[in-house]
Order: sequence, then C-alpha cells, then structure tokens
Amino acid sequence: QYEQQMMLQKMDTTVSMEEITEYYDNHSETLNLGSDIVKALFIKVPADAPNNNRLIQWLRNGSQSAMQELEAYCYQFAVKYDDFGEEWVDLNFLMRELPENVSRISLLRNNSVVESSDDYFHYIIQVRDHRLRGTRTPLEYSREDIRNIIINNRKIEFLQELEKGVYNEALRENRFKIF
Repeated sequence: QYEQQMMLQKMDTTVSMEEITEYYDNHSETLNLGSDIVKALFIKVPADAPNNNRLIQWLRNGSQSAMQELEAYCYQFAVKYDDFGEEWVDLNFLMRELPENVSRISLLRNNSVVESSDDYFHYIIQVRDHRLRGTRTPLEYSREDIRNIIINNRKIEFLQELEKGVYNEALRENRFKIF
C-alpha cells in the first residue's frame, strides 16, 4: 500500500510523443505484427435491401458527397457498418464477419473493394491500407502498448529507488536488525 501511494503521489505517468517515438525507433526488432492488420471500410446489408448495387458506385466515386450518401444509406439499411479508415484492425476480426468464399489475399490489396453475397446478406469491404504479419508494427498501432511499456519501466525503476531509499535510511538511522 505504501508503494502504491508513493507511486500515485510522486511517479510521473505522462508519456510524450517523443518518448514513444524514441522507444519505437530503438526497439524495432521487438515490434512485429502477430497478425495481418488493415485500415478498411466494412458494410453488411441484407440481400434484399433496396439499391444495394449503389454502394459500390459510392465507394468508387470517393467524393465527400458520395461518402455521405453511402453513410446515410448504411445507417438506414446496413446490419453492420464500420469505417476503420484511420484505425488499424486485425484482419481476423473482419474475416469472421465475411462469408467463407472471401479470400484473405483478395483483401490484402490497397484500395481494393471486395464484394460478396450469401443467401441473406451482401458484404462489401474496402481495404485502404494493410500490413502483413511479421512486419514492423505501424507506430499508431503500437502507440498505446509502447506507452504502457514506458510507464511499467518507470514503475520498476521507481520501486527499486524507493526500496533503496528505505534501506539506506534504515542503515543511516540504525533502524533494523539482522537475524
């Protein structure tokens, strides 16, 4: 409890972007992906949804107005609509949402649009970027993990210094006995 209170009171828990970047640059060999990741847009609409053929047109158009129409359509008809445009997501997560006939290889092309259907749903996924398993993680993907590593390292150092301080103070004041 004493250690916890001391950490809460005295330990610095702010981590700057410079510290994160420095750790990222210095530990590149340990920052490899365990699975494929993508930045993507995922849409799942009922097979009988009206005008679902327009989805691909809006996606390929890519203009702001087309994307607004796409989003409005998806909010009205889609069973699932996730835009991971700025966020990395594990490809396995998306694969669980897709029918079995969709191949990983077809998804792992930048700016690819893959369509698939089954008896109940129409699926569309647009991959905007990807990184393969075994390659270096993107900084934004590992930022929070790096922040936690830095804070944990600080905790370890802080606790070691605290224990040393308590030990040295006890030595100076002759407050302990050896049995």
